[in-house]
Amino acid sequence: MRILIVDDHAVLREGLKRILAGEFSNARFGEAANTTEALAQLWANAWELVLLDVSMRGRSGLDVLKEIRASSSKVPVLVLSAHPEEQYALRALKAGAAGYLTKESVPQELCRAVRKVCSGGKYITPTLAEQLAAEVQSSDRPAHEALSNREYQVMLMIAAGKVPKEIGDELSLSAKTVGTYRTRVLEKMKLKNNAEIMRYVVERGLS
Repeated sequence: MRILIVDDHAVLREGLKRILAGEFSNARFGEAANTTEALAQLWANAWELVLLDVSMRGRSGLDVLKEIRASSSKVPVLVLSAHPEEQYALRALKAGAAGYLTKESVPQELCRAVRKVCSGGKYITPTLAEQLAAEVQSSDRPAHEALSNREYQVMLMIAAGKVPKEIGDELSLSAKTVGTYRTRVLEKMKLKNNAEIMRYVVERGLS
């Protein structure tokens, strides 16, 4: 089993390798610390599974997922993120992920998820299943679904109280570019300022 681990933290990548090697004796690993490395690895080698982080410097993991699904590759992608399910899980599944786990998950759950997606299934927690059911039953499409992945990411960071320079440093963007994304968020969601962004995020349980 060839597994590509995409995460910008070397310690986490090493930990994941140890967990999976202990459970899957035939596992062989590749690593990528950012989206550029991830895409280079993806196109240069054949993989049976990609473990993908969402938040990395520069382009996000969702950008990698989008490119994988736009290609002829059928490799399953299991998103393993520090963000809670309510923030990114639905977006990741809609983008083509085979499952979503938070980094707080226990090793046994990670191994179960790997088995599930490698056998062609989807790994969905009970909490995420409830979110999917609620969305199917709702006739109103949430305003934030109109945002691009980067706009959505910036929105959450603004709601967390981060200033443009902080956001830019984390995403490898200029403060001016962050301002552009903020403007798009306000326009698309018909909001007036950061306070309204914060209220929207909190009221919808995205924080």
